[in-house]
Amino acid sequence: MTKPSLLELPPGVQLVYLAEGGANVIYRFVPTKSHLAVKQHPRSPLDPQLLSAAFGGKLLRLRKETKAAVSYREIVHNFDAKIRPLFHTDELVDQNLIRLPDGLLAHCNELLRLSELNGERPKKRHGGYLCSSEPFGLLITDMTIFNEPGATLAELKPKWLLQSPSAPDTANRCRTCALREMKNYESRRLGLKESRSFCPLDLVSDRFENVLRATTFIKGCNDRARLARILFRNPTLQNIQSRQKSFREVGLLGPSAQSRETSLDMTLRDCTMFIKIPADEKSPVQIRLGDLDLKTGAGGKAQYWRDLEHQLIDEGWYRGSNPGQEPSECALARLEGV
Repeated sequence: MTKPSLLELPPGVQLVYLAEGGANVIYRFVPTKSHLAVKQHPRSPLDPQLLSAAFGGKLLRLRKETKAAVSYREIVHNFDAKIRPLFHTDELVDQNLIRLPDGLLAHCNELLRLSELNGERPKKRHGGYLCSSEPFGLLITDMTIFNEPGATLAELKPKWLLQSPSAPDTANRCRTCALREMKNYESRRLGLKESRSFCPLDLVSDRFENVLRATTFIKGCNDRARLARILFRNPTLQNIQSRQKSFREVGLLGPSAQSRETSLDMTLRDCTMFIKIPADEKSPVQIRLGDLDLKTGAGGKAQYWRDLEHQLIDEGWYRGSNPGQEPSECALARLEGV
């Protein structure tokens, strides 16, 4: 069977900075000249129709220089081998390798430095630049609403849709709520802002009012009732929950403290759900999962996961018995009246 030829980014394409995280920068393709655009070549941009045909509905993800230093080729291999088989194609923010033209990364880095000087780049991202030795970018599904008037985009992290397998039998908090309450206690002690969010168990509840309760904390859609109807018994959420039930080597059952292996089990508990909601209620809603690069226990991460679980257990955060805990949003706490 002949392998498909590798995609190549043509030198006439222009890009506009869209967003970035700790490990990647995301760019949008643009068909016209712009003072904000990244020009890779002095000749005119590609014909807009050709651009739309080649990259319509796609964004470009470029890798930063990080300690993890996982190549895009390895990331795509893991995605294809471990993630794709678990979900339907239309449930995933897709990603495919594309070879980059010479000089692109260097020029993008110049513009990142310039954006730091003029105050356009978030301060917490200053000093982090693209990996100059990475020959590839990733074409990913565009889940923005840039060209969709009236549409809204809600984002959420489903996190642990099942209790941690090593939580005590007396737990009155799910793993996510126990961790949030522990972190909020520390924030209060330091005079920092506390975090408020939904209980993940509410997302997969059989009671509509629990799902509606969760939407209070989901940003991006002001119509809570409509969002709750979308999420109630949603097949993608149920699929994630089912996969978490199958892949349960987490908590104290997770990787050994010295492990450097990847963990699909932890990856499934830290993905992001993007919900693109059109203005017309009769039009289909698009739901896709992103942030599914395989997590690794390397660099002390496995040790951190185990230490965190021990702390949640030993200090009473799961039981809701720590003196620093306040009334909880957790579904388990409501069930027990704690």
